[in-house]
Amino acid sequence: MSTASVVAPPSVMKSRTAKAADTTVTDPALVKRAVKAAALGNAMEWFDFGVYSYIAVTLGKVFFPSGNPTAQLLSTFGAFAAAFLVRPLGGMVFGPLGDRVGRQKVLALTMIMMAAGTFAIGLIPSYATIGVGAPVLLLVARLVQGFSTGGEYAGASTFIAEYAPDKRRGFLGSWLEFGTLAGYIGGAGLVTLMTALLSADDLTSWGWRIPFLIAGPMGIIGLYLRLRLEETPAFAAEAAKAETDRPKVPLREMITGQWRALLLCVGLVLVFNVTDYMLLSYMPSYLTGQLHYDETHGLLVVLGVMALMMIVQPFAGALTDRVGRRPVIATGCAGFLLLSVPALLLIRDGSLLAVALGMGALGLLLVCFTASMPSALPALFPTKVRYGSLSIGFNVSVSLFGGTTPLVVTALIGATGNMMMPAYYMMAAAVIGGFAVWRMAESAGRPLPGSAPSVTSQGN
Repeated sequence: MSTASVVAPPSVMKSRTAKAADTTVTDPALVKRAVKAAALGNAMEWFDFGVYSYIAVTLGKVFFPSGNPTAQLLSTFGAFAAAFLVRPLGGMVFGPLGDRVGRQKVLALTMIMMAAGTFAIGLIPSYATIGVGAPVLLLVARLVQGFSTGGEYAGASTFIAEYAPDKRRGFLGSWLEFGTLAGYIGGAGLVTLMTALLSADDLTSWGWRIPFLIAGPMGIIGLYLRLRLEETPAFAAEAAKAETDRPKVPLREMITGQWRALLLCVGLVLVFNVTDYMLLSYMPSYLTGQLHYDETHGLLVVLGVMALMMIVQPFAGALTDRVGRRPVIATGCAGFLLLSVPALLLIRDGSLLAVALGMGALGLLLVCFTASMPSALPALFPTKVRYGSLSIGFNVSVSLFGGTTPLVVTALIGATGNMMMPAYYMMAAAVIGGFAVWRMAESAGRPLPGSAPSVTSQGN
């Protein structure tokens, strides 16, 4: 798209964006910095969140003493799921706030809260030291994490989407999930290293604290990166429509006024997060607790799958810009519907090659979602309610279906004795996600609703 040369006034030059013939023109260097900061901040947040999953078996021994390993794991995943129950509350607070005061300020605040909650877990005394107070404090810290995360993903994806030029939004948005995978790999790698180097007694007595205590300095780094960001051009344009502060959009309007888009959002996020948490959060414990797989080897397999996903991620994001978001997401849904059972049968075979093949197949299917959702979800909503409506829809779906996946599947296996429950659960999610894809509109290469067409000063 060609654009005329523009000399911007000082207020516009400060953010290095301009408007030319109703087109937003953004400095490529500013776009790269925004994507990098959002992705790095997301990586740090998901390092904090992911560590909890990978060290779940040890946490069960520390905070929920019991002679039954399944009961310990259920209790640990119960605390994990509790954080997701408060995520909609966080979304209802941070989302509308982000639409009113700006995306950058809210993303800095969520970073502070997440790091503080994670750091606090590393300081909690064990059950053997203070009794029932230990799991209570763990639950409180998890609730702080969950509340802050309620404003994180929607804000970060909105931030990148509103900075990205229309023709490259899929590629640039895919780096958000690249950051998520990097955070997961950092958490999984550290837990794997500790598991290999420390004895079981040392890991239970003090080693488990190390990943959580790292959250303090990581949070400071992430906060610094986000404080250096400038507000998105789309939000700045929306705010400039009024000489005074923008009027507050009622929470009711964010829900009732966007009910169709919210339903689509819930369906898309459901299949995305059920499969995501099944593979990256539940499978390490499934390999260890249900299949009695060696703990270190199980974590290494998951680590390898995530590394594979990171390699494919940017290419898949670029693919969504060429062929569209809908075909890529639909491919993922069809793949999980048809291949979940064969993949889990391979995993249950137990041999390293079979487990790697089964996990790798699920990981590549998951990339269809991780590469598409950061650009597809923000495009469901107009600028004035994008952060708020997306936060509500995303977090309601994650809370009801995504974050509860480890707990529900563990309980289903315990109740039925059927070890294929993970496959059936992913297949059901794929059906719901497929219906949402069928009903959604294509957004690739098009302006975000309520925003002007967007290009960089290089014309792409």
